[in-house]
Amino acid sequence: MGKVSFDFNQIPDLPAFYRDFGRQFALAEPCAANLDDLWHTVTNGLPLPVEIEFVHLDASKKRRFGALILLFDEAEEELDGRLRFNLR
Repeated sequence: MGKVSFDFNQIPDLPAFYRDFGRQFALAEPCAANLDDLWHTVTNGLPLPVEIEFVHLDASKKRRFGALILLFDEAEEELDGRLRFNLR
């Protein structure tokens, strides 16, 4: 199982996350800058199995990126163990 980490000390906003996501997964086409397209990519376009972890998320950042956290929580359930999601 591969592991990919996203460091939120280096990710100030959603557009920066989308860019980093596309870079880390070497996507042929950049992930569009919205949650619906990200959901489609995560549930249909990633090499699975994979572990995704978000690091350096304090309470303020958890609120700011709450929709993103929820998306990955739901994707973990949807993909029945082929994707693991962790906050650190």
